[in-house]
Amino acid sequence: MTRPTPGSQVTGTRRQELAAEAKDWYLQGCTIQSTADRIGRSYGATRVLLLEAGVKLRPRGGMRTRFGSADRR
Repeated sequence: MTRPTPGSQVTGTRRQELAAEAKDWYLQGCTIQSTADRIGRSYGATRVLLLEAGVKLRPRGGMRTRFGSADRR
C-alpha cells in the first residue's frame, strides 16, 4: 500500500483502508505513535483514524501502583 504524502488529506476508500491498517497495528499492541510512524501520518491524524475505525483506545501510561501497596511486593 502506498503511503500518503505528509500533510495531504486522505479521503474516501483510501481513508477507510488506512483506518483499517491503523486499527490492525494498534490492536496488535502498537502505540498510537508507533502506528502513526508505520502509516506515515501524525499522532493526531492517527488517533482520529483509530476513533473513526471504532477502536476503544487504551488508557495512557502503564500500571500505576501506590508506594508501599501490596502490588509492589
